[in-house]
Amino acid sequence: MFNYTGNLEDLAQLNAAVSEKKMLDKIAKVVERYEEIERKMAEPEVLADYQKIAELSQERSEMEPLVQSYREYLVVSEELDGTRELLEAAVDEEMIAMAQEEIELLSANLESIEERMRKLLVPKDSRDDKNVIIEIRAGAGGDEAGIFASDLLRVYSRYAEGRRWKTDILGENSTGVGGYKEVILSVKGKGAYSRLKFESGVHRVQRVPTTESQGRIHTSTATVAVMPEIEDVEIELDEKDLEVTATFASGPGGQHMQKNATAVRIVHRPSGIMVKVQSERSLTQNKRVALGIIQARLQEREEAKQHASVAAHRKAQVGTGDRSEKIRTYNYPQGRVTDHRISFTSYNLAGVMEGNLDPFIDALTLADEAAKMAAAGEEY
Repeated sequence: MFNYTGNLEDLAQLNAAVSEKKMLDKIAKVVERYEEIERKMAEPEVLADYQKIAELSQERSEMEPLVQSYREYLVVSEELDGTRELLEAAVDEEMIAMAQEEIELLSANLESIEERMRKLLVPKDSRDDKNVIIEIRAGAGGDEAGIFASDLLRVYSRYAEGRRWKTDILGENSTGVGGYKEVILSVKGKGAYSRLKFESGVHRVQRVPTTESQGRIHTSTATVAVMPEIEDVEIELDEKDLEVTATFASGPGGQHMQKNATAVRIVHRPSGIMVKVQSERSLTQNKRVALGIIQARLQEREEAKQHASVAAHRKAQVGTGDRSEKIRTYNYPQGRVTDHRISFTSYNLAGVMEGNLDPFIDALTLADEAAKMAAAGEEY
């Protein structure tokens, strides 16, 4: 067993140096693989194989930011070492001052590059660039919960509009008082999942409902589930497990709604999942959309099982997305919105309800990155 008898400051510096060396050793292996790929891509037999070239190009592209940062790190490190040698040999006061100033600048630059490399080492979520399906359901609170679900639909629609993403309501079950028991929103745009994935969970509103005659504040909830759109089918569906029914489209749809049975209702018997879609003009299109939603829900269930097994080991986890976890409160009397996962509060309630979610999303993303970096740091 190693017993250290020096002071704690020296021990902390020693641990930091060991951690940095392990990190650099890990990056060096990535650089080695990057250079191996470049050599392979120059080989005639690989050049003739378009599929192999595409695979290698993709792998190289993913490594490139880290490799470039590492090479920059080596250059700055060499400059810093040279400047320190110059300082040791300097006798002129002006030269000493210039060298000290240069060392400060180079050291700050080196720290910045190290931080960048640590972030690049954190595994990225392969689903971040995918489109999403957002399911919003009224929770506790009766009609007010349905109205709040409608408010959340507007929030996400306006947020997507601000980013020029395409939205489409895939299915809805309205309450008749301007709210929804359930509404399913499709959001298509690059990075949609990366920006919206932390919205999953229970959202709580505290306000005086329009139906309240005595001015009392009510607390109501709505659940939000954000799922990446399934492109390459990860969950296979057996036709024998599906109960497919063609129905007539309902609700306000304007003149474009078909008068024949174009809506589709599909029940996945093993899981009990039921989806009704009427957004498209043909039964075939609606069936395809409904099957995609069922696949996404089954995928989410499977991933939730996997996350549950490791959640206890991630103390710094931003949030589980569990439906029972109240993630955010919208308090109208105080004009505030609070995200309970990171204790982040904004007093711009009106702006948030108009789709200004970026302050929350940025803070949640930062907290998630910090947790992942801490977990990655334990590896080296």
